[in-house]
Amino acid sequence: MNNYSKIALAAWNGRISPLFDVTRQVLMIDIKDGAIVSRREESLPGKELQTQAERLAELGPHVLICGAISQPMSVLLAARNIRIMPFTSGDLEQVISAWLFGTLSSSALRMPGCCRRRGRCKSRIDRWQKEKDTEQVVCRIKHPYHQKLKRKGLK
Repeated sequence: MNNYSKIALAAWNGRISPLFDVTRQVLMIDIKDGAIVSRREESLPGKELQTQAERLAELGPHVLICGAISQPMSVLLAARNIRIMPFTSGDLEQVISAWLFGTLSSSALRMPGCCRRRGRCKSRIDRWQKEKDTEQVVCRIKHPYHQKLKRKGLK
């Protein structure tokens, strides 16, 4: 079996960055047949959404594992065929292990508050929703953070 994948983890101080849109660093991991074959840190511009998405696409990940992410950014990444595993939190090494063992959807690695407790979020890690011909994450909870993004035109 020749199973190869490349994942990007939004990194900040050895943990998953809480908001991908302003993340300055990603940890790129190449996995072949369930084992890590290489890992490296890469810089991101962290300013404009378009340049952030372009830089990540240049790195070529199949999947991005991150904390929160705005809807405009998720649309930009989906248009570049990057699957998003949002609302993840925790130590990078724990998240990597969970990815390798298929337990990333564990509630211990989910961001506190957003969607988890009410169970109404449509952005579950293991389920993707097609909208307007692109895969994108959609959260319909009336959370104050989401309302703030909406007022700023980011959601």
